Amino acid sequence: MKKINNTVLAVLLLVGISSFVLYESIEIGGKAPMATLKMKDTNGKMVSLNDVKKENGLLVMFTCNTCPFVKAWEDRYTKIQKTAAEKGIGVILVNSNEGKRDKDDSMEEMKKHASEKGFTAPYVVDADSKLANAFGAATTPHVYLFNKDFKLAYVGAIDDNYKSAADADKHFLMDAINNMSAGKPINPNETKALGCSIKRP
Repeated sequence: MKKINNTVLAVLLLVGISSFVLYESIEIGGKAPMATLKMKDTNGKMVSLNDVKKENGLLVMFTCNTCPFVKAWEDRYTKIQKTAAEKGIGVILVNSNEGKRDKDDSMEEMKKHASEKGFTAPYVVDADSKLANAFGAATTPHVYLFNKDFKLAYVGAIDDNYKSAADADKHFLMDAINNMSAGKPINPNETKALGCSIKRP
């Protein structure tokens, strides 16, 4: 009995360690992984992070169609996209919910959602959650801001109040975009992402 228990424990530990490694987030200063991976957007184009990046960097936002946290935050996406564009920073919205691809996060539903919300940035399918796995992205939303050298400058949450933009005291992402563009330090450069878990296959 003891041998069986030890074997089960060893397997559980191995699975736990593997999962941790698989989903460990890239660190501040780390290079954007899988920058050449082509993903289909809601306009039918195949785009990569390299394609979307602009002269001053790239903002990668892991998101989806139906998560309550996304729904509460995504009205702020328009302002974020506009500010990033003004600062010469590209934006890409990534749907990694492969586990719901034949349901709420199908391409057809993504097209409807992008149209309803007026997304100006590419909204792409991350097939088999490959990009999310490489980034270690855990939730929707989960944001990663890269500088002009494709090094991670900020990762985490959009701000400190998903329920109300008006009541947010700390605008983590917008501050990071503005400070990075001005060559100023980003503090904090890492916050806890709050949202629904990414539905991996």
